[in-house]
Amino acid sequence: MRLFVALALPDAVTKSLEMLQGGVPGARWQTREQMHLTLRFIGEADGREAAAIDDALSSIEAPPFTLELKGVGSFGGKYARDLWAGARPGEPVMHLQRKIESALQRVGLEPDGRKFTPHVTLARLKGAQNGHVMDFLTDHALYSSGEFPVDGFVLYSSQLTPNGSRYRAEKAYRLKRE
Repeated sequence: MRLFVALALPDAVTKSLEMLQGGVPGARWQTREQMHLTLRFIGEADGREAAAIDDALSSIEAPPFTLELKGVGSFGGKYARDLWAGARPGEPVMHLQRKIESALQRVGLEPDGRKFTPHVTLARLKGAQNGHVMDFLTDHALYSSGEFPVDGFVLYSSQLTPNGSRYRAEKAYRLKRE
């Protein structure tokens, strides 16, 4: 089973993100069901590993907080491969991500070698022209979702299909005071 940990997004936020989607030929836009903010990609895990991951995630204590998506960007440098909406920088989401990373390392997962950049993927790009990507980034630079409450996180499984990944919430975890 392929797993990752993420924040689910309220319907109002996913609706506002869907309103951004368009104007980039070659973009494979994420569906509402695919939108989330990944806190930690885990990868393949068997049943025993998944149970240990669940135990580790269940033990996390972190306070609820508010989050805002603000601005857009792309990954891939000169040849963009993804478009995303970024999370306003803030300590609460970083704190939660560090707690999750630490808990998963305690059960034997290797550290995630990538720098954590909180974002929601809007589209995967293949062969998109730089001009269209730049226009998208310019047109939506001032995007803001408005603040929304975060009171938990989710362990998702991912199944790759010809139409993109299909995600299923395996378990939700409530945030609680430390």
